[in-house]
Amino acid sequence: MLVVETVVRIRREHANGKPIKAIARDLRLSRKVVRKAIRAPEGAFDYHRSVQPLPRIGPFRDRLDILLTENEARHRRDRLRMTRIHDLLLREGFEGSYDAVRRYARRWADARRKDPGDGVAAFIPLLFKPGEAYQFDWSHEDVEIAGKPMRVKVAQMRLCASRAVYVRAYPRETQEMVFDAHARGFAFFGGVPLRGIYDNMKTAVTAVFVGKERVFNRRFLVMADHYMVEPTACSPAAGWEKGQVEHQVQTIRGRFFQPRLRFASLEELNGWLEAECRRWAATHAHPEQKDMTVAEALALERPALQPMLAPFDGFHETQHAVTGTCLISFDRNRYSVAARAVRRAVQVRAYADRIIVRLGGEVVAEHPRCFGRDRTIYDPWHYLPVLVNKPGALRNGAPFHGWDLPPALARLRRKLGSGDEADRRFVRVLAAVSSDGLEAVEAAVREALDAGAASDEVILNILSRRREPPPARPLDVVVDLKLNHPPIADCARYDTVRGLDAAA
Repeated sequence: MLVVETVVRIRREHANGKPIKAIARDLRLSRKVVRKAIRAPEGAFDYHRSVQPLPRIGPFRDRLDILLTENEARHRRDRLRMTRIHDLLLREGFEGSYDAVRRYARRWADARRKDPGDGVAAFIPLLFKPGEAYQFDWSHEDVEIAGKPMRVKVAQMRLCASRAVYVRAYPRETQEMVFDAHARGFAFFGGVPLRGIYDNMKTAVTAVFVGKERVFNRRFLVMADHYMVEPTACSPAAGWEKGQVEHQVQTIRGRFFQPRLRFASLEELNGWLEAECRRWAATHAHPEQKDMTVAEALALERPALQPMLAPFDGFHETQHAVTGTCLISFDRNRYSVAARAVRRAVQVRAYADRIIVRLGGEVVAEHPRCFGRDRTIYDPWHYLPVLVNKPGALRNGAPFHGWDLPPALARLRRKLGSGDEADRRFVRVLAAVSSDGLEAVEAAVREALDAGAASDEVILNILSRRREPPPARPLDVVVDLKLNHPPIADCARYDTVRGLDAAA
């Protein structure tokens, strides 16, 4: 291809009358090239190849098309890089360069566009007022918790005006996690915007209709009403409608989660993430208002946010049956409940970090939530009424293995020793917890042990004496004794008696 200076020289010398043969000889060009430069409009001399030869890719073109088609169908996270596709071709005998594969993939992608002439899709920049809206989305990140690899679900929130971000990791992507993320996110921001922008996640949207019409989940609408938020769902496959949080997912992944984070627990990870969100806001400038940081923009936006009066009671309730062993099955694990609920239907309220089991309006169990699989979580006190009737179960009962007793009761257990009779005596003391309470029983056990009497009879006697009412104080005759009919001083009644004597 000729440079512009050469084309201009050819045209100038030809205009001065120099023959084409002489120009070609002096510039060492073919006469065909000289004629083409002279005929080109305004000195333009661009070469356009009509047919692109593919000497290396040609035999592998069909195979490369298949690899590119399969790669495009994968999720964005799982797509192969061009270097990996080039490596796969090399293993099959391909001898071409990586650049040849890359250029072919670019032409292949351009050819598959619906309207190649449009090029990259265009968008309209959006502008949000302070306190107007926030965007919410989920991402999946790889971390290491307690030495084991784990893929966590990360809730991502972003205020549209100040661009403040909040992220929190969860083991699940369920509805109770959505509720917990909103409560913690609004507390982090210091208020609640007027509108929330979501994609069509199943925990929020039940049905998608034409246009923007949606049927939202009932519990999700209750949460939105609690915070006075108007939920807005994006069009399907239109991530640009919440482009801020979509961009945040990529940014946070590169800045927070790479290289892979390692923490002892999920709570420790979330504490670090919240601190990083504050640090990021304090050190990064607002993308539009360059003279202030994101933290300063958030401080200006807070007065425009709605006050957060109280966090939403974000639970997901299901109904379960209690087995004869006082257990319920929930989320692939088993939890114990109070013995009075055995063989009955209970309501399980699942929160992000705990579960509460209710029988009607009464709470019959509360446990920290376990996200493992096939585990059984016991509370030994749930089995106390059964243990009273079957004290022999204290030795081999699964709920009582490794029972972390209060210090006073643990000392009594050691003093009583082992054996059937010792178990019966200890269970008699435990049975008093149902009527007197754990604190009173512990105090009675400490009193008996301090007196050197490790006996169930002594402990029960102490509890009985403490249940007796206090002795009455001595009576005060003037204050405490009052006549129902106080006497009346009437001397005229003696005259009546005298009259009766005279008549006799």
